[in-house]
Amino acid sequence: MRGYAPAVSDLREILHDPDIHALRLSRDVLITQRCVSFLLASSKRPIVLGLNGPQGSGKSTLAARIVYAMNALGHRAITCSIDDFYVTRAEQQRIADANAGDRTMEHRGYPGTHDVALGCKTLDDLIAGVETRLPQYDKSAHQGRGERAPLSVWPAVTEPLDLVIFEGWMLGFAPVATPPPELRHANEALARYQAWNDRLDAMILQRASTLEDIVHWRVDAERARRERGDPALSEQDARDYIERFLPAYATWTPPLWSDGVRSKGNVIPVCVAQTLGRDRLPIIP
Repeated sequence: MRGYAPAVSDLREILHDPDIHALRLSRDVLITQRCVSFLLASSKRPIVLGLNGPQGSGKSTLAARIVYAMNALGHRAITCSIDDFYVTRAEQQRIADANAGDRTMEHRGYPGTHDVALGCKTLDDLIAGVETRLPQYDKSAHQGRGERAPLSVWPAVTEPLDLVIFEGWMLGFAPVATPPPELRHANEALARYQAWNDRLDAMILQRASTLEDIVHWRVDAERARRERGDPALSEQDARDYIERFLPAYATWTPPLWSDGVRSKGNVIPVCVAQTLGRDRLPIIP
């Protein structure tokens, strides 16, 4: 099966789900096709594919579907998220205390609240093909404020891979010369994340058509968790949390789309770039 370039009909059959919207299925097929083409054109293994998209836009679901299709085609693929590299709860509290009054450092999420070194080591081990434990983060802990899960529940990757999808809302962002005052600390911290960008081979880019859509997605996601009986933020807390990120999207998303992502000094290829509507479906130009 290795080296096989699938037809659209093959991918549609692999990814078909009676409950999925036709536009979403077409998007998943397109992105998987591009992933396979990029993989077959490269001698490097594994390819590390970055996936940038707003919080609540469906990145994890998309990544999981691409991995499912790639594995079905005989390519060994996994996905991991920048969310799993958040610092521990104790370290987050220390960061918040050291930056009293800075709302971007109060809770997890912004640049400066991740363990960048842990992310680098994990990616390096995956790239090297050695046995790797994938960190996990429990977002439900501490009434939805989160905590790093114990090592005992981190899954192990024991075989060399062909594709690693690395997804995150701020993956690929770069510091700007004149950030808004409220983003000063986060913008400075963002420079350290270039170490993650330097491990990327290509990107998928997704953006919201409006900033209010991002608020809607996050509030909706927390509501769904509550309805399932899972620990989650209240609607007010979810709105307060996500609205803290709107200046980040306004500041760092436009240059990401206009200038691209640099990895070791070079602008890396973009497999797919799409704008999403309120329904999280790609807007057709």
